[in-house]
Amino acid sequence: QVQLVESGGGLVQAGDSLRLSCAASGRTFTQYAMGWFRQAPGKEREFVASISWSSGTTYYADSVKGRFTISRDNAKNTVYLQMNSLKPEDTAVYYCAARSGSYPYIAPERYNYWGQGTQVTVSS
Repeated sequence: QVQLVESGGGLVQAGDSLRLSCAASGRTFTQYAMGWFRQAPGKEREFVASISWSSGTTYYADSVKGRFTISRDNAKNTVYLQMNSLKPEDTAVYYCAARSGSYPYIAPERYNYWGQGTQVTVSS
């Protein structure tokens, strides 16, 4: 079992930056690929970024490529999402997810564990 706790969300203006953190506890963090997903009101949950256990492989949604960076610190059992040049359309609840295994799939159904989410609101 893995427990995930997100933090770092908030209300910012367009063009600002935020860094989300996801602290994991439970089983060995390095055995899990990690992902960030988001869900805006009235929309389905969508993939944002994912990272393999070794950080050697990362994927990004086209909508965030070049603006967001996913990283992890296995010594701290934490995964991060650095979000720059934020846009109003980035407004959503952001969820951290973990899956057993190394490969960082982009499909949410591949992930076994989910955090409670953190709200990010970007005003224009």
